[in-house]
Amino acid sequence: MRISVIGCGYLGAVHASAMAKLGHDVVGIDVDTAKIDRLSAGEPPFFEPGLPELLTASIASGRLRFTTDVAAAAEATVHFIAVGTPQTADGNAADLRFVNAAIDELLPYIGPGHVIAGKSTVPVGTAARLAERIEATGARLVWNPEFLREGYAVHDTVEPDRLVYGLRAGDEASAAVLDEVYAHALELGTPRIVTDFATAELVKVSANAFLATKISFINAMAEIAEATGADVTQLADAIGHDTRIGRRFLNAGVGFGGGCLPKDIRAFTARAEELGRGESVAFLKEVDSINLRRRRRVADLAMAELGGSVNGKKIAVLGVTFKPHSDDVRDSPALDVAVSLKGLGAHVVAADPKGVANARLRHPQLDYVEDATDALSGADLVVLVTEWPEYTGLDPVATRELVAGAIVIDGRNALDRDAWIAAGWRYRGMGRD
Repeated sequence: MRISVIGCGYLGAVHASAMAKLGHDVVGIDVDTAKIDRLSAGEPPFFEPGLPELLTASIASGRLRFTTDVAAAAEATVHFIAVGTPQTADGNAADLRFVNAAIDELLPYIGPGHVIAGKSTVPVGTAARLAERIEATGARLVWNPEFLREGYAVHDTVEPDRLVYGLRAGDEASAAVLDEVYAHALELGTPRIVTDFATAELVKVSANAFLATKISFINAMAEIAEATGADVTQLADAIGHDTRIGRRFLNAGVGFGGGCLPKDIRAFTARAEELGRGESVAFLKEVDSINLRRRRRVADLAMAELGGSVNGKKIAVLGVTFKPHSDDVRDSPALDVAVSLKGLGAHVVAADPKGVANARLRHPQLDYVEDATDALSGADLVVLVTEWPEYTGLDPVATRELVAGAIVIDGRNALDRDAWIAAGWRYRGMGRD
């Protein structure tokens, strides 16, 4: 297939590279010249395991190229919209400027036989609105949401756990086109759900809302555990054996972050209110509130462990990205914790294997290092907030020799508590002291 991918950020760059790997002829298009230059040179503008090798191989094959010229889309018949939908600056709604601009730019180059596949996460009702403009050219629209996990995006694109096509009733032709695009995944037995526009749009945001709710639920239980002396990790293990509940995403800690879950649940709430159904998802506001509260809990624990004040104390913060195997610091709980402690007067030294450059752009007031040893040296307190293997695998005995104060706050409940206590550490977990 001849494919264009409009928007070459995290989603688009991975999608374009993966489609080329699968044998399609792909052009990636973006307005950011610097980004296109880096991608054309085989250098992803962000960290994602496996992407550099995939990108380089796809370019070398001759099946992938990048450009800022949207006219290159005229060579393709399938066009993926993969631009961002950030939260608006003055509210919680999704900002659709980039989606609208992408369609505006693409319209002159599409016509009968073309299929536009929307992958961006948008408020329900967006696809129906865009479809009218697209169908006026003779082209057809399919809403084809993405379900990528940062750190596993290449795998999730090449071998997705499901494919969703939202389209007009009776539009079997567009479904057949996407079947050809995704032939590899379908041959592997990937489930394929064909539905209408509204359902396809809701699949992504409702999935994220459910995951966010599950995380905030166990963090709410962590608050109760802290008040009663219960162990939230054992609680999660016990209830996770119920197959109706499951153990995944029942990990108490500092909560969720990143570029999807926080902004998606806020945008979902905003859209529901616009539809006059705000009460249906009102619980998501409390989900968000619980999530933010757990970040503040880490600062409270730090103050309690250091005698009521962190002022002038050196605190090693291990991790600034919102999750391991990523350089993404958007709405990162780890970075929020570091900034909060800095604001309380602590000398914060934050370490991260991949996220330092992005974190420094957002919060240059912090001291950053890539080597955890530099952060740990002479620290009065250690806070683990991103569960990088480099940090969860630290030797508590050797680490004890580096610090001034053997106090660790395990913001992800990812350390071996018994081993750290045995090594002479004062251990504080999240809902499991």
